[in-house]
Amino acid sequence: MRLAGKTALITGARGGIGRAIVARFLREGADVYAADLSEDGSLPGQVSEGRFIKLDVTCEADAIAAMARVGDEAGKLDILVNAAGIEIEKTIEETSLEEWNRSFAVNVTGTFLACKYALPLLRAAAKDGITSSVINFGSYDGFIADPGLAAYCATKGAVHALTRAMACDHGPEGIRVNAICPGYIDTPMMQSFLTGDGVGGDGKSVETMKQAMRDVHPMRTYGTPEDIANLVTWLASDEARYAAGQLWVLDGGLSAQVQQMKL
Repeated sequence: MRLAGKTALITGARGGIGRAIVARFLREGADVYAADLSEDGSLPGQVSEGRFIKLDVTCEADAIAAMARVGDEAGKLDILVNAAGIEIEKTIEETSLEEWNRSFAVNVTGTFLACKYALPLLRAAAKDGITSSVINFGSYDGFIADPGLAAYCATKGAVHALTRAMACDHGPEGIRVNAICPGYIDTPMMQSFLTGDGVGGDGKSVETMKQAMRDVHPMRTYGTPEDIANLVTWLASDEARYAAGQLWVLDGGLSAQVQQMKL
């Protein structure tokens, strides 16, 4: 088991990607703390795994309390995964200041707070040549942009920059920091995009839009939460001891291609 003996905390742990990471980490032998706003999260009715911690990532007191619990019970933190995130489907003209601030509070400040208060525990785990690992969540939308996702794109670009800065600052302490940058992944967020005011809002059926989404990928499919969990697991493991400060794009080749002509 790749993560035997390691302690991990995952934010957004009751969402689609978060649940997949929790399940995979448990199978790999980790002691997992699953942090989210509620036990059900965005997938009510599904089996909940891991030790639940109620955490609003925008709340400093919650971040302090979450890390204090891990410290009291485990004494260290080998792996921090910042998977909590939200998406607002609007241009900047349509986005209110409240929505803009909320996007940055969850996607950027939430990552900052979890990392800030996890650092003493991450240092405690990094010793005798073993590194600890922080895995943030950026997006391919931090490199290029989908229309109508201005605030989301801006927050993910910020997470990319923060990841690099942290890798430089804390690499000497044995703390590796990387970001995973997913493309389209079959999660509640993607379903909301298809059925809400995003691409699904033009009257086409969800299944039609799903097929169109598959077809724009060189791999002719979008990803699953398990695809993301596979990469997270490797980055969290000792096999990735030399991986630091990188933005790992996992998008089925979507961002590798030029915009296709519509004939």
